[in-house]
Amino acid sequence: VQLVESGGGLVQPGGSLRLSCVASGFTFSRYAMSWYRQAPGKERELAAAITSVGGNTVYPDSVKGRFTISRDNANSTVYLQMTSLIPEDTAMYYCNAHYPGRNDYWGQGTQVTVSS
Repeated sequence: VQLVESGGGLVQPGGSLRLSCVASGFTFSRYAMSWYRQAPGKERELAAAITSVGGNTVYPDSVKGRFTISRDNANSTVYLQMTSLIPEDTAMYYCNAHYPGRNDYWGQGTQVTVSS
C-alpha cells in the first residue's frame, strides 16, 4: 500500500496550491479519503474529507470556502485545491485512506508554507 503526496511548496499569502495523492495497493474507490494537516507544535487536524460513494465532502470551518477536495477513482488520486492561503495554513499535509473496521493508510506528507 502506498499513498504518495505531491504539490506542496512555498506560496505567498493569498496564493493557491493543488495537492495530489496517488494511491496504490488497495481498492481506492471503496475508501473514504481525507487530507489532514499538522503544524509544528500542534496536533494533526482534518483539512478535508470525501466519501467513497457519492463524493460527499466535509471541511472544518477554518478552510471552508477556500479548500476543495476531489477524487478521481479511475486514477486512484485525491486532490486538495487550496485557495486564498493564509500563514495559518502552513503545515505538513497528509493523505489518509479510511475503510470502516480496517487500519487507516497514511502518506508521508507534503509541506505547505505560506509566507511573504
